[in-house]
Amino acid sequence: MTVLLAIGHALWMAFAMFWQILWPLILGFTISGVVQAVVSKDEVVRRLGSDRPRALAWAAAFGAASSSCSYAAVAIARSLFRKGADFTAAMVFEIASTNLVLELTIVLIVFLGWQFALAEVVGAVVMIGVLALLFRRMLSPALIGDARAQADRGIAGRMEGHAGMHMTAPAGDRLFARIRSAGGRTAVSHYFVMDWVSVWIDVAGGLLIAGALAAWVPRAWWAQVFMVSHPTLARVWGPLIGPIIAMLSFVCSVGNIPLAAVLWNGGISFGGVTAFIFADLLVLPILDIYRRYYGRRMTWRILVGFYVAMVVAAFVVEGAFGALGLVPHAGGASAAAVGISVNYTTVLNVLFLLLAAALVRRFLRTGGPAMLRMMAQPVGAATGAPHEHHHGA
Repeated sequence: MTVLLAIGHALWMAFAMFWQILWPLILGFTISGVVQAVVSKDEVVRRLGSDRPRALAWAAAFGAASSSCSYAAVAIARSLFRKGADFTAAMVFEIASTNLVLELTIVLIVFLGWQFALAEVVGAVVMIGVLALLFRRMLSPALIGDARAQADRGIAGRMEGHAGMHMTAPAGDRLFARIRSAGGRTAVSHYFVMDWVSVWIDVAGGLLIAGALAAWVPRAWWAQVFMVSHPTLARVWGPLIGPIIAMLSFVCSVGNIPLAAVLWNGGISFGGVTAFIFADLLVLPILDIYRRYYGRRMTWRILVGFYVAMVVAAFVVEGAFGALGLVPHAGGASAAAVGISVNYTTVLNVLFLLLAAALVRRFLRTGGPAMLRMMAQPVGAATGAPHEHHHGA
């Protein structure tokens, strides 16, 4: 009976956390769907042809407007690289896609507070700058050529269909007219559902793990792991250990935010939380995808470059926010006292669930299930070409 009660407590914690982030996810995926429906992937490739600051800024902007699924971001980055994008720019696209998207920002604010959302933005900019400098020293033309040859082999990873999805609103001069058109609404609904399909496993996994850790692991244990009794060492240790915990958690995308809240309540440093969130692109399954996409030599450089860049970014965030007095009180994440009641969260969830229902209905009525089946296939597996859809009904 005690075991069943413990499991029930963990499941309730997981569901309560999901209830907190439901409306932000629906809002974020809706806006992401709108942006993806009006931005052409060919335009993205055209602007990512070098590792100059302007190209990297465009890579960050396009990444922030794309899907937040880590696996989809990795697949899209390879697709861009194969079409001619610079390798560093493609990696910057990945970073922005998993750290600067709107849904992640809203969920961060809900779970951890605005300071963490701001730290994620500042840290991502620092990480991009550091990574660009590192890759200029670490990546030779020959190595990039070998990586491109490996990428052109088209070895399957995960969410390949998302990378090959080309569905845009009808061309026109007025942005809102394009979005409100029949084709625009269909494109938004398809991207909305595809993004949910992309991330639901990671979100569910992150919530279940976070619920179990919050319910079962005592704070005293976390305090020892994160050296809470030694504040100076804790601020150094947090950014170093945060990415390693993320790598071993197997959870990425928005799903690692509930875990970050549990770690923050457990005593990890402010910079440690930031580094943990950054490291969703280094979880072990994604490292294996890098190996298949670009080869072992490039994978090791991605691992080292990303790790060093995110640790440096976390130290910068820790120091800057500490100096400005912006580090919030430790242990104040909402995961510590989750619950469900009739409040603004419940009202917003109901309203946004109605929006989600309308989008899903249009998805089902406009060939969505057939596209969903294509998403599970490698790009061009069925037809030898990317999945292109232009709906007008």
